[in-house]
Amino acid sequence: MDFFVHESSVIDEGATIGSGTKIWHFSHIMMDSIIGQNCNIGQNVVISPKVVLGNNVKVQNNVSVYTGVVCEDDVFLGPSMVFTNVINPRSAVVRRDQYQLTTVKRGASIGANATIVCGNDLGEYCLIGAGAVVTKDVPAFALVVGNPSRQIGWVSKHGHQLKFDDQGFTTCEEGMDRYQLIDNEVVCLG
Repeated sequence: MDFFVHESSVIDEGATIGSGTKIWHFSHIMMDSIIGQNCNIGQNVVISPKVVLGNNVKVQNNVSVYTGVVCEDDVFLGPSMVFTNVINPRSAVVRRDQYQLTTVKRGASIGANATIVCGNDLGEYCLIGAGAVVTKDVPAFALVVGNPSRQIGWVSKHGHQLKFDDQGFTTCEEGMDRYQLIDNEVVCLG
């Protein structure tokens, strides 16, 4: 076994866990889920059946990742954030065949206590503010906040807010990557 699992956690048969991954206290990794390499799964986390987490995904404490969610590489899931997988849940109605897919693209970050309503895709390197309620797709590099969430700007791969000049160009202060805003989409020029 080339990954770490705290003795209080449960790993169901059929789960796949990549090398270098750490799974901390009181977490449950359910059957047929796939967790990539070098992930960090915090305390009291549930990874439901058939969830896919890419490499280097960070899942903070008290997060439940439900069936239908796919997180690509380098995704950050903040403390106590929430995914859903059914639009109209009812205790007395079984809707397991109606799970909607949610894709969190490479490098996206979701803040503490945010809620992601199922069926919405989060673009590469987007940043979802703490407590936001996402009810629609989020573009790559977008900064969204509030309930319901609304876009208030753009961020770099390093999570810094981008301020574009009159020609639509900017440079990230930390990563030094250049970005261009074209037709309300951000392109990283490297």
